[in-house]
Parts: sequence; C-alpha cells; structure tokens
Amino acid sequence: MFSDSLISELDRGLRAIAGVTQASRPTPAAVQSDNNDAPVGDDALTSQERRHVAGLMRVNHVGEVCAQALYQAQKLATKRPELRSAFEHAGKEEEDHLAWTAHRLSELGSRPSLLNPLWYAGAFTIGFVAGKFGDKVSLGFMSETERQVEHHLDSHLNDLPAHDLRSRAIVDQMRLDEIEHGQAARDAGGIELPAPVQRVMRAAAKVMTTTAYYI
Repeated sequence: MFSDSLISELDRGLRAIAGVTQASRPTPAAVQSDNNDAPVGDDALTSQERRHVAGLMRVNHVGEVCAQALYQAQKLATKRPELRSAFEHAGKEEEDHLAWTAHRLSELGSRPSLLNPLWYAGAFTIGFVAGKFGDKVSLGFMSETERQVEHHLDSHLNDLPAHDLRSRAIVDQMRLDEIEHGQAARDAGGIELPAPVQRVMRAAAKVMTTTAYYI
C-alpha cells in the first residue's frame, strides 16, 4: 500500500539524514589500502589539506542525501514497477556512497552538513514534482542530475590532494556509479531536459555545494 511505502521511505530518509545508513559494498578506501603496498595515511595531510578534503567530502555527503531523497520521491511518484525497481537499485548504490562519505568524514575528524534536513526536504519535493510530470521527464531529470554529479566529481578528483588515496578512491567509484545510473535512465527512455531547466539545476547545485562545504 502507498501508506506503507511512504512510512518505509520516511524511515529510510531519516536514516539518511542522521547518517546511520549501512553500505552493502566495502568502502573503496579500504580496498585501495589493501591493494597498495605503501598506502599514504591521513597523517600525510596538512591541517589545511585535511580541512579542504573534509569540506569536499561534506559536499559529496550532502549530494548523496539529496540523491536518496530524489530517488525515493521518484519511486513513489511512478506507477511502473520496473521504474520503481530501477530507482530502488540506484538508491541502494547511493546508500553506499552515503555511508562511505560519512565514514570518510569521521576519519578526517569532521562532520556532515548541519543543513541535511533542509537538503533532503528540498530534494524530495523536487523529485516528487519531477515524477508527476511523467516517467520520461522523471528519467530525464535523473539523467541530467547524474551528468552534473559526474562533472562535479571530476572536479573533485582534480582538486583532491594527489596523496589522499583514500578520498580519491571513494570519489572515483562514486563517479563510475553515477555514470552507470545516468546511462540506465537514458536507456529507460529519459528525455533531455530543456536548457533553462538544466541551468536552474546547475544554479541550485552551486548554492548547495558552496554552502555545504562550510556548514
């Protein structure tokens, strides 16, 4: 029933906001360390680098909180079981990202954004509205979101210290997953959103990332 689904997604959302999600895959940071004969530890980071990396990972964590909200809302909005499954699959992988970034923030002695409830509520509303415009629009929104996130993660890979192998491993795997999600949305029939909508999405993302870096 819809009410049962809503309660389930509410519980999932609260766990996302609180940062108590569990990853189904091991963090790439741990895998990277296991495969590296001489891993560079966090003690190699200067205090300034540590603060900067924490800011970037906080931004990434916020992005995953928003992704949870978007996919949960879109899953509730669609009537097609196969799309609900697609959004569920993407959401599960985003839960991994959420757990990985939260753990990395803890390793760096930092915290998630204090505004996570606000980010979640806004993203959920946007996702549900997009879903109500129809499945092709909803999938197009998913595709465009993932495309912008991919570019955003590319910029982080360029900005992270070269010797911060743990953070780089996480961001790189996140990027690969987002590319897969975007392609899946296009393959499922997602349309290209109008340029003005894309610009609005980029502007909103800029506000979020700039704020989340500090708060």
